[in-house]
Amino acid sequence: MVTLRNVIHSAVAMMICFGSLAGMYALLGAPIVAAAQVLIYLGAISVLILFAIMLTQAGDANLPAPFHPQVWFAAFTAIAVVAVVGWAVFQTDWRAAGAVVGIGVQVIANALFTAYALPFEVISLLLLVAIIGAIYLARRPEDDERAA
Repeated sequence: MVTLRNVIHSAVAMMICFGSLAGMYALLGAPIVAAAQVLIYLGAISVLILFAIMLTQAGDANLPAPFHPQVWFAAFTAIAVVAVVGWAVFQTDWRAAGAVVGIGVQVIANALFTAYALPFEVISLLLLVAIIGAIYLARRPEDDERAA
């Protein structure tokens, strides 16, 4: 996704990455996280990004190659991240990690629709206002009937 030069192709590749990650969560036995991944990232965020690309017409931009000036910094950062993850893997007591108690879907649903119902609705309204604001800011004045 990061190495693609076309913005539309990159957005579609990002959606495939989100879907693959949701599949990994489902295979690991975390269906609520997989469902959240599909609903929030694959559904909402990806569609929002595609709308932003279409409204701003950024798909026609001629972009330079993404990694030319940053290749050494990126390589150093990648090696550092791999080293930290490797260190964490070898320092973790994996037998004790298996004793973690999972939370059921019913508990999360009860909490979401009872104690956290108002914040859930406020966030949905905030996202709606953000989408309407993005559409308003991205429109062209010549497309508006009142601009004449």
